[in-house]
Amino acid sequence: MSIIEQSGTFEIAGHSVKRMGYGAMQLAGPGVFGPPRNPAGAENVLRAALEAGINHIDTSDFYGPHVTNQLIKKALHPYADDLLIVTKISARRDEKGGWIPALSAEELTAAVHDNLRNLGLEALDVVNFRSMHGLHGPEEGSIAEPFSVLADLKKQGLIRHLGLSNVTPTQIREAQAITDIACVQNQYNLAYRHDDALIDDLAQQNIAYVPFFPLGGFSPLQSQILSDIAARLNLTPMQVALAWLLQRAANILLIPGTSSVVHLHENIAASAVTLTPEIVAELDGVWHAARDGSVGGHS
Repeated sequence: MSIIEQSGTFEIAGHSVKRMGYGAMQLAGPGVFGPPRNPAGAENVLRAALEAGINHIDTSDFYGPHVTNQLIKKALHPYADDLLIVTKISARRDEKGGWIPALSAEELTAAVHDNLRNLGLEALDVVNFRSMHGLHGPEEGSIAEPFSVLADLKKQGLIRHLGLSNVTPTQIREAQAITDIACVQNQYNLAYRHDDALIDDLAQQNIAYVPFFPLGGFSPLQSQILSDIAARLNLTPMQVALAWLLQRAANILLIPGTSSVVHLHENIAASAVTLTPEIVAELDGVWHAARDGSVGGHS
């Protein structure tokens, strides 16, 4: 059994994907804006991911914008039959790289066509609708109107499956009344566990949960507990954080991003890590410390 196969698999959108996937956001330039300094290196990372057995790539046409999708197309097209590409829409970028909501029917439709063109696809496997009610975390508010636009595009055959990002349980139920949901993508990690109950609920429905920012995102998690455990196990903090997520629930799919082949293989190596119950109990202390205000680094 290869290293990545030890992460297990999960059925999503008609694909059996390895639970260790890859997120393409870091392939764009600084601030997820503009091209990478080394486009050839970015393409090498994508090829190395597939060579290692990854068959789930997360992307968005607003990364760059257009940059990561064009890199994916150049490096990997024509795509392997078992490759699942998941994209995300509902925002656009201004000339300075700012993130602007793009929720009208015209903007959402254009975003779908941009993704199709830049990825070189006739239909998108999965499109995640990212709620923009809260820019830094889920906030309540109806998503029915823009999500219905995507449901119509799904009926037209441009989208095969729909998912959600940055959403609350109430918004998930609202979307499920419109069409089936393949996955939910929210922030979740050792120090940010607000979705604990949601993950378990989605598991009962056989819906994938895809956490982003496994180590805190743009402001990396600073935790002495995590650092000490990683040092004892001769692992990196990221490897411990990823291994913990894999053990947290069988419906969790990981999409750690990197622009380095070395770091890519370090992340993949977490697939083979088994944390003892004692270590898991220690790691629960990261969440307790975060709630007490003694751990920072949530983005």
